[in-house]
Amino acid sequence: MAEDAFAELGSDRTLLLVDDDGPFVNRLARAMEKRGFKPETAESVAAGRAAARARPPAFAVVDLRLGDGNGLDVVEVLRERRPDCRVVVLTGYGAIATAVAAVKIGAVDYLAKPADADDITNALLARGDVLPPPPENPMSADRVRWEHIQRVYEQCDRNISETARRLSMHRRTLQRILAKRSPK
Repeated sequence: MAEDAFAELGSDRTLLLVDDDGPFVNRLARAMEKRGFKPETAESVAAGRAAARARPPAFAVVDLRLGDGNGLDVVEVLRERRPDCRVVVLTGYGAIATAVAAVKIGAVDYLAKPADADDITNALLARGDVLPPPPENPMSADRVRWEHIQRVYEQCDRNISETARRLSMHRRTLQRILAKRSPK
């Protein structure tokens, strides 16, 4: 499938991967290279914008939340430099508002983590109104909730009281959730 899609899209297989999780972005780069892409990685908004300005790629995968800002800033630069760039936005937890913002700014798809290389490849190479197939092993609702709670907990510098306030839940309930293992 990838070769047929590449033939339709042209010979440029350059791919910019922007994610602040170093091990993840390196694994994804290796996996995408095996699928025929020529990846370049960046681990911050600043590095992603610099790479997009210097070498605008044909494809890009950008994490929504990065340590130094919002991944949509990288998408804007990609759209300015190369309007035909096919961009997929990744995020640790999805929300309708951010998905709409990502698509309005020019992303072709929006995937929730953990997305594997096949899901990302399908999204990058999908054409027209054809939607990529749903993931084979989507996260359960319990897992999505748990991931969201963990993310907010980390953003609050692991302060349980502040996290509970932001999530509108009782502090003891949050403590019980955090003490358990992650759901499947």
